[in-house]
Amino acid sequence: MTKAAMDRVTLQDGESANIVSENIEQLKTIFPEVFGERGVDFDTLRQLLGDAGVIDESEEKYGFHWHGKKKARQIALTPSMGTLLPCPEESLDWDTTQNLFIEGDNLEVLKLLQKSYAGKVKMIFIDPPYNTGKDFIYPDNFQDNLDTYLRYTGQKDSEGLKVSSNTENSGRLHTNWLNMMYPRMMLARNLLAKDGAIFIAIDDSEAPRLRIICDEIFGEENLVANIIWQHSVQPKGYSGIFSVHHNHILMYRKSEDFELMSLERTDDDNKAYSNPDNDPKGDWRTGDVRNALYRKNLKYPITTPSGKIINPPDNGWRWSKETLQSKISSGEIFFSEDETRIIRKIYLADLDGRTPETIWFAKDSGTTRSGVKELKIAFDGEVPFDTVKPTELIKRMMKISGVREGDVVLDFFAGSGSTGVAVFDDERGRFILVQLPEDIDESKPHGIAAKKLGLSKISDITKDRLKRSSVSRAPSNSGFKFFKLSNSNIRAWSPDRSDLEQTLLSHQEHLIEGRSEQDILYELLIKRGIDLAAPIECKSISGKNVYSIGFGVLLVCLDEAITKADTENLAQGILKWHEELKPASDSHVFFRDSAFSDDVAKANMAAILEQNGISHVRSL
Repeated sequence: MTKAAMDRVTLQDGESANIVSENIEQLKTIFPEVFGERGVDFDTLRQLLGDAGVIDESEEKYGFHWHGKKKARQIALTPSMGTLLPCPEESLDWDTTQNLFIEGDNLEVLKLLQKSYAGKVKMIFIDPPYNTGKDFIYPDNFQDNLDTYLRYTGQKDSEGLKVSSNTENSGRLHTNWLNMMYPRMMLARNLLAKDGAIFIAIDDSEAPRLRIICDEIFGEENLVANIIWQHSVQPKGYSGIFSVHHNHILMYRKSEDFELMSLERTDDDNKAYSNPDNDPKGDWRTGDVRNALYRKNLKYPITTPSGKIINPPDNGWRWSKETLQSKISSGEIFFSEDETRIIRKIYLADLDGRTPETIWFAKDSGTTRSGVKELKIAFDGEVPFDTVKPTELIKRMMKISGVREGDVVLDFFAGSGSTGVAVFDDERGRFILVQLPEDIDESKPHGIAAKKLGLSKISDITKDRLKRSSVSRAPSNSGFKFFKLSNSNIRAWSPDRSDLEQTLLSHQEHLIEGRSEQDILYELLIKRGIDLAAPIECKSISGKNVYSIGFGVLLVCLDEAITKADTENLAQGILKWHEELKPASDSHVFFRDSAFSDDVAKANMAAILEQNGISHVRSL
């Protein structure tokens, strides 16, 4: 459908036209990337709705395209076969914290977070790897475990040894980077709340292409600003080239529901305000009375008290004749002594903070050097990471995004953990951080420092900094739950066609041997769309552990043996606890499938629970 056709639909009279128009608007909200200058790209829409058969590079039409773009989109739509394994022993304040830190490939982690956090993330900040001409680590098929994708991405060879990722000479530098970023941006948009925003730090190399793909994914109308951040104040001593002192920070909102918040005013912001005439409303400064845009209806002459005429400026006045006269009567607008000029007062008392600007200077937002200084303090003089964003920069983003108590702040290129520390400092939001367990290059100064600290991977740096930064903080704003990306606890069906009988016997137990009850519980949270920070309580019922998740939304018994004799007492105990918990929504009850002695025991359990109001009974 072309734009002209869509306009005709919008302008038609009658209910049918209105319905179509509403459908188009709803479609644009859900899938902004399918709308281009020629209207709806139905091939893209079909792909987003699950029709993988449309991936045909030769069919791509006008627009920003590169080799592999459709495949990159399909990667984002392909479900993950992984899970997140809880690691309480590597966490801090496991039982009380609402913060999450996840070690693993962020593409797979973003997929796993979709059910629990879609539409719930208030702010995302990422500082992705800049395109320096190297290969990028972006697996597109998670099948087995961490080692699988480390080998797949070239971090390890088949023997488990680290291999290098050297300069790419294929001429596909932009392509590789775009294929890494595109699916992650698609998944990130799904996680954003309607009133949420994303900030992406980038340098000049890929800023133009990043803006194009973000316009496509988030919608061009949702670009809030291209912020220029002064990341350094020290001139570089190279001759013949510019000394670069800035990065871009592209800011996009999820929808029109986002509200840009003002920044706090400083003494420096207020120094232009004074009260030379003892105005009862307090300090003021002069302001413009001219309109920035041409307004023919606002062009009219003004007559002063003594009868002089002041002609309108070229674009007209800022207000209607009636409004301007009212401001003159109140004293907000007055005339110069010779009555040749009209002057406006802007009162400090009327200002609600300071409007954010598109240039963020180092004095307000910190620099890379100040970020390194923060890291050096945290690690007792050592600097184990080389590209550190200052916490002041991220806290500024949180302020203008309106992050409130309990809001989720996500960073899926966590690096040294600056976003987590900023959330600790702000004391309002809670964070989800994701970092690949990438080996640290021990040949570089930061790598040598990391080795001194006993840290071998970037995710180790993140975790250690979060622990160090939690010291002396209030329990309500400290700690983190630590998870590791791994393969699912539920065994995939992998038949040996030469011996199907043995295959069937070996798959009687659906859960992987060696996984703990806690591992399985957290996979249930992920697959059922429950917050990973939801409270979990355990109670012994009829000699078996039963878990309540989210105050009874989920009830789980993973005991390995449930006989016919156990069924009645266990079911009645679950029902009694369910009555005490009074969950806000329908409860789901899960059991280990192989635990039941036979089908009769399983059927009895389901029947007792269903007869007493719990209709959602499942087995794993």
